[in-house]
Amino acid sequence: MCGESYFRYWGKARGKESIGAGYHLLVWHSLDVAACGYELLSDDYPWCRELAEALTVKPEQLRRILIFFLVLHDLGKFFRAFQNLAPDLSDALVAPVKGLSYAQVRHDSLGYWLWQSPEFRQAFVELLCGEQKRLRLGHLDPLFKVVTGHHGQPPKEQPGMLLNYCLPEDMQAAIEFMQQAADLLLTLDDRELLQRKELSKPLKSVSWQLAGLAVLADWTGSNQNHFPYVDRPMPIDKYWHEYALPQAANSIKALPLKALPTRPFQNAKELFSFLQMPTPLQRFAIEQPLVDGPQLFILEDVTGAGKTEAAMLLVHRLLSQGLAQGVYVGLPTMATANAMYGRLGECYRRLFADDAQPSLVLSHGARHLSDTFSQSVAAAFTDKTELSTQAPDRTYARDELSASVYCNAWVADSRKKALFADVGVGTIDQALLAVLPARHQSLRMLGLHRKIIVIDEVHAYDPYMQKLLQALLEMHAQQGGSAILLSATLPQAMKKLLVEHYARGLGHASPALVEQSYPLVTQFPAPKAVHEYPVATRSTVARQVRVVQLGDEEAVWQVIEQAVAAGQAVCWIRNTVDAASGAYAHATSLPAFDIERVHLFHSRFAMIDRQRVEEEVLRWFGKDSTPEDRHSRLLVSTQVVEQSLDLDFDLMITDLAPVDLIIQRAGRLHRHQRGDRGLPTLYLHTPDPFAEVDESWLAPQRGTEAVYRDPGMLWRSAVIVLQNGGFRMPDDARYLIESVYNPDTELDTPEPLFQASLRAEGEQRASSSMAGFNQLDLTKGYSAQSNQQGWTEDVNVPTRLSDETCSVVLVVPDGKGGWKPYAQVAKHSWDLSTLSLREKLWHQAEQQIPGDIAKQLETFRETQPALKWHRLFPLVDELKSCYCPSKGWIGTQGESA
Repeated sequence: MCGESYFRYWGKARGKESIGAGYHLLVWHSLDVAACGYELLSDDYPWCRELAEALTVKPEQLRRILIFFLVLHDLGKFFRAFQNLAPDLSDALVAPVKGLSYAQVRHDSLGYWLWQSPEFRQAFVELLCGEQKRLRLGHLDPLFKVVTGHHGQPPKEQPGMLLNYCLPEDMQAAIEFMQQAADLLLTLDDRELLQRKELSKPLKSVSWQLAGLAVLADWTGSNQNHFPYVDRPMPIDKYWHEYALPQAANSIKALPLKALPTRPFQNAKELFSFLQMPTPLQRFAIEQPLVDGPQLFILEDVTGAGKTEAAMLLVHRLLSQGLAQGVYVGLPTMATANAMYGRLGECYRRLFADDAQPSLVLSHGARHLSDTFSQSVAAAFTDKTELSTQAPDRTYARDELSASVYCNAWVADSRKKALFADVGVGTIDQALLAVLPARHQSLRMLGLHRKIIVIDEVHAYDPYMQKLLQALLEMHAQQGGSAILLSATLPQAMKKLLVEHYARGLGHASPALVEQSYPLVTQFPAPKAVHEYPVATRSTVARQVRVVQLGDEEAVWQVIEQAVAAGQAVCWIRNTVDAASGAYAHATSLPAFDIERVHLFHSRFAMIDRQRVEEEVLRWFGKDSTPEDRHSRLLVSTQVVEQSLDLDFDLMITDLAPVDLIIQRAGRLHRHQRGDRGLPTLYLHTPDPFAEVDESWLAPQRGTEAVYRDPGMLWRSAVIVLQNGGFRMPDDARYLIESVYNPDTELDTPEPLFQASLRAEGEQRASSSMAGFNQLDLTKGYSAQSNQQGWTEDVNVPTRLSDETCSVVLVVPDGKGGWKPYAQVAKHSWDLSTLSLREKLWHQAEQQIPGDIAKQLETFRETQPALKWHRLFPLVDELKSCYCPSKGWIGTQGESA
């Protein structure tokens, strides 16, 4: 039994840092991964039960079948071309053969090609039903694509000549191992079930979830901390029962995957002690009956009405009724994610039982990630599972990393592991990648399984992201997930599309949405088929805002100087980083301002500085700011302050923006009670919309037109907020939004702007079409056919269609001839040294890096898993001037770059 040819193939080879046996036999690694799948498909987790229901088979039978296919996940490693990668491991292994190249195709695709070969298929048919029966096996293709796609993307489907990669004896060894695995795991009933062609369609449907489980099984089964290398043969059943299964039980048990016990929902004060009197929206969240299953809520109310608290009350109720197991909160920007993380940090433990240890993870670096909370998936994935610290296996080829290396890099990136937290907070991008052809997309989908997705500021996304959000809601509904969407300014047409796609995911007809009231809650499905519920607003947030037009920057500075002289807290929101930086530079050059009380806030700061700036801004202008904090302070900012940050200004100037963003920005005026400050006044920096308009109307604000594209929409926005000298909220909310965004609006775009608006509308339609082109076609199943563009690393798949950006990590010399992070902190130092730059700015900067330093940085990057998908910029010599802690990225072209 122990002399079989399949014992002559290695599956994992020792990396430089590893100790012990030099290699792990391929058959043992295959059984390790299958054993991890066996544990993941146990009754401790919901996946097997749900998948069996979708396939109309018994869970225990499905479990046996799936782990059998997991045993076959690395059949491509039997190919001599792969074995040649480590030719001198042992004389007990097959000898290397010259002329068999591994350069063009990876072992995962080779395994799928083997499955497609006549020889293997004939052996598989004989295994299922004997030599006499003819059977086509195309209905099982989805399963083989799942298991051979265990490196995070589907295999290539067009087979090449197998004998260019393997010898006949390699193929025979693979077949013999497959037969032994079937004898170990499959019953006669299992073999009969696998002959049923009607499995094809449901297997495609569930293949996305299966693919995530296959990746997770491969990662855990590749962890040397739990599965030390074994290089000696033994009976397969002995290894399975005495090695693989016990080690897999320990490995999977350590993962933070089990649903935590929740605290029964009783009242709002248990979650939020400050909620002495819930708002009308919050009372609705407390009292509204829930349906028994996945459901969508859309909460529309003014800024300050307590939408976040209302959403979390719904989350608590859904969790306590067993309708979900966790929550991911997606926001439009990192700044809003940071603010939400801090807010949830005060209450998230109250969602769960007293003895539970729930995880809260922010999906990008933040110092208080470690300092404030007792840690999260970061602890669960490192201290408990050691998953992110496993010794690396030998890398197979330059562009093909081993499972342990991929796992280390993926888990080291805190943006991704947030999807596996009990409570995850981050930008919406990490969730949107679940519907894009990005490597490990299936793992993201698995992480979102049975979670409630909460999307704040849902109106804030452009047509490209809206299309992806629709696809995400449809996918999430198919997985049985609930969603809660929040907005102060959601256009009706946008809302209808979101509900329509969620309904499609549930297999239901979309309801008719006709209610024009505001505030409004939409629920689908809903008790008694009533889907729209008008609610009152809190009296303290109902108010009038005066709007005054300022035509040029000179007028803006006059208003700012007068307000600062009067001791007011002032904010000017600019539409571009360059405009904000220019205004900041101008303000600090004027004698009217104390330079220590003029501040700049935008998106081009390294994370450690951005966190500091956010904290300072919240301290000086937030809810708890004192008169001394606020006195005569000026903040020049970009759009990072307009969403989810609890800021309060005495006076605000804003560059012209779409009407929904104008309303959002106005929500930061007189947000809290501070005595009599008069009527809130918003100064709108815009060309006069009531004067004669020509094609150059927006010329003084080229940056505004570049950001928001549609001059007709911007003109309507200016008219609608200025024509009556301001607006009332919530009374005017629906009227303001629909007057700008409804195709049947009574505001006709001036003829000189009409063509530019048509071009902008065409760009929006093209953006939406591009999203449809980029997103996965889930009906194709987990396969290369699900996206014709092909699959790639997640950093190369756009979740936004703005200027292409890249993630840049600032590094400084470590004094020992190497490099260290710019952020000198104990934990998350690489995350905290990161900033996002437009590709154009990066290319300008990259050209200034001396060649010898560039080579050093590339070598260094390859040694750091957390830096795999980042660019490195050295702050040395004259390059130090490219970045300033108080101004952010300046670049090599000066401050206007």
